[in-house]
Amino acid sequence: MTTPTLARVEAHVFRTPIAEPVRTSFGTMVERVAVFVRVEDSDGARGWGEIWSNFPTASAEHRALLFADIVAPRALGKSLDDPAGLWAEIDRALHVLRVQSGDAGALSAAAAGLDLAIHDLRARKRGLPLWRALGGTDDSPVPIYGSGLNPGRAAYDTVGRLRAAGYRAFKIKVGFGAATDLETLRPVARELGAGERLMVDVNQGWDLRTASVMVPRLAEFGLHWIEEPLMADRPVTEWTQVAAAAPTQLAAGENLRGAGAFQAMIDSGLFGTVQPDAAKWGGHSGCLPVARAALAAGRAYCPHFLGGALGLLHSLHLLAAVRGPGLLEVDANPNPLREGLLGNLITAREGTVSLPGSPGLGLEPDLKPLLNLRSLHIERRA
Repeated sequence: MTTPTLARVEAHVFRTPIAEPVRTSFGTMVERVAVFVRVEDSDGARGWGEIWSNFPTASAEHRALLFADIVAPRALGKSLDDPAGLWAEIDRALHVLRVQSGDAGALSAAAAGLDLAIHDLRARKRGLPLWRALGGTDDSPVPIYGSGLNPGRAAYDTVGRLRAAGYRAFKIKVGFGAATDLETLRPVARELGAGERLMVDVNQGWDLRTASVMVPRLAEFGLHWIEEPLMADRPVTEWTQVAAAAPTQLAAGENLRGAGAFQAMIDSGLFGTVQPDAAKWGGHSGCLPVARAALAAGRAYCPHFLGGALGLLHSLHLLAAVRGPGLLEVDANPNPLREGLLGNLITAREGTVSLPGSPGLGLEPDLKPLLNLRSLHIERRA
């Protein structure tokens, strides 16, 4: 019997303006973009993934082209029997290009999107939900939190909307100056109910001096974690100082690449929550071992994600495969590139969402309603 091989790949880039810009300490998003990828093997089986391209949004078409012309040719015509081995082979081959081009993040994200799609394809062929194909055994609902909340009155209003929709944990963006940050958090914290959790995300917005002053001031809010109070590449000595001053655990990881970097993060003991983004680096092949290592060390694994529908579903399945005390990050901002595909597939109920029961991701994406938003479509064949 002939072993199936990767026969065809596609990349679809979508972009849409949004009514309410999404603000962070590093910039403002005035549109949402997504790069969805589709793979097909020589048997005709299909799988779907997503390439991280949240910000800057101009990166979306570039990453799709890297996927089609740099990453995919290293996989087309090859067996998909060992996705982790194939991803590792591609990752090694891309190293020289990361150094040569200075485009390490985009290349890693393109390879991650391919890996996600291949895992989806293999799970569908096996007739298994992706979380079970990744080694999961527990089909109970997965805890979630609402993310991406803008500062100011908008945060208070969004928490109320999310609470009514079934959420019980909320993460608010800070890093806009002490007065704005504290005024944003106080009304939300005052109204937290029993069992509800509040987190903040600084989005790398503080230097050491600011972080050392600010994190003790956050003690009044009973936060579950403080995310990225420093730039991800700051030395461990700075992270040690901030962790010592913090009234709660630190969370980070979305801006790391490489198993070694994550293991060093885990071994440091400075972070209670580890947050790799499977659409930014590693896909399932890279992030699954990181998640297991985090849990083995007594840390929480919480997948980072803030993009379109497919990356969110992949994050759900990855968390369900490893479990632990982690929560799934769900963007609280309206996004047609998420809701337009998911429909009601991810619906909060008392702070959790149920797992899809169909094979693979549990969704066969229908892109037709989004075609008026598509800015690029690329196809490559073996």
